[in-house]
Amino acid sequence: MKIIDNIPQSWCEPWKIKTIEHIRLAPLEERKAELEKAGWNTFLLPSRSVYIDLLTDSGTNAMSDQQWAAMMTGDEAYAGSKDFERLEEVVQTAYGYRHLIPTHQGRGAEHILSQILIKPGQVVPGNMYFTTTKFHQEHAGGTFEDVIVDAAFDPNNQDPFKGNVDIDKLDRIVKRVGADQIAYVSLETNVNMCGGQPISMANARALKEYCDLRGILVMLDATRAIENCYFIKTREEGYAEVSISSILKELCGYTDGCTISGKKDCLVNIGGFLALNSDEYAQRAKEMVVAFEGLHTYGGMAGRDMVAMAVGIQEAQEYEYIRARVEQVGYLGKRLESFGVPVVKPFGGHAIYLNAKEILPHVRQEHYPAQRIAAEIYLESGVRSMERGIVSAGRDHDGNEYKPDLELVRLTIPRRVYTQSHLDFVSEACARVCKRADSITGLKMVYEPGSLRFFQARFEPI
Repeated sequence: MKIIDNIPQSWCEPWKIKTIEHIRLAPLEERKAELEKAGWNTFLLPSRSVYIDLLTDSGTNAMSDQQWAAMMTGDEAYAGSKDFERLEEVVQTAYGYRHLIPTHQGRGAEHILSQILIKPGQVVPGNMYFTTTKFHQEHAGGTFEDVIVDAAFDPNNQDPFKGNVDIDKLDRIVKRVGADQIAYVSLETNVNMCGGQPISMANARALKEYCDLRGILVMLDATRAIENCYFIKTREEGYAEVSISSILKELCGYTDGCTISGKKDCLVNIGGFLALNSDEYAQRAKEMVVAFEGLHTYGGMAGRDMVAMAVGIQEAQEYEYIRARVEQVGYLGKRLESFGVPVVKPFGGHAIYLNAKEILPHVRQEHYPAQRIAAEIYLESGVRSMERGIVSAGRDHDGNEYKPDLELVRLTIPRRVYTQSHLDFVSEACARVCKRADSITGLKMVYEPGSLRFFQARFEPI
């Protein structure tokens, strides 16, 4: 018997499958018909005709046996639920903020935060926009201004922290409008629109020092903060031996509050919250949550959802879980890269992003190349992905389309749902689409909603 040298040390998911959900690969003719009915918008496809669903990681998680068990003890009291108390304690311990205001999901928290902090005419600098966050900031009368580092706009730049704030850019805005005209700095972890790129601890620390000297608040979008903490642990000097929990507590400590969609890091299917340190802002938020969401001790979540979220936050900080989560995303990225598919690098923590400008250089951006590639991937394989480019960027106040530097297709990995063989299938399908890219044309938009158009817009091939 001859055993080879250099036997590899593989990793595997730190869980085993207890319950399955059947999925079905619809025939090509059915996929064609459904895509036409959906107006070539993957958001409008019916789930029953989707084989592998990589549209989003929002609310698409598989919950653990411990979470399901906890749900059976849910306290559905209208006021003062014990599950609110448990969630509050977990949030205070994990994230470090003093006050918890639960909401039905992340955009409920974004709405309340924007309403209590933004005065009409104020500026909200941030490390790249996110669609719903920017909408709520503008809806409250603010103006978003991007202060992310330039490396974020280059899909091939290997900077390990392309989500960082460029403090010189921020300083120029502050000097131009005055510190009192800055509502707050919006700091996102694992920045979605540039490929899930993380921020460094050093950058968060420097940002907080800058803002404290000028009396400016820093508000964190901590939706994927735990995933960001994994990158700090593995990429930033001095954190290799620090626990994920300690990194999370330090990171949040450089901010004054946060919004969270619990449907991501917190490993649940619905729910979110706003967390704040200020007694005054927390009281104002509680008054608003009663009007728009529900009583301040449930805010739009059932008791069982709050307790499932509490357990999920604790599970998400376990190193073996978060390592498997982020490295599974990296596995898909490496496989796509091996086929020659242009992807954003370094790989992010929740999704792999295809570079549509490089895949379809012959299609003008105003003909929505990323939207077309997402549709072609569905036609090819039944895999649902989504556009993150000009369609998502929308229009300015004069009706002109924003033309972002990045035109991307997002392949978003739900947590604890798909296996390596599913991702093999996805990568092969994407490679086949890229192989025939020369024959793919653009799209024209035939229906456009007034806001957040990427959810409901409709298209036709050119």
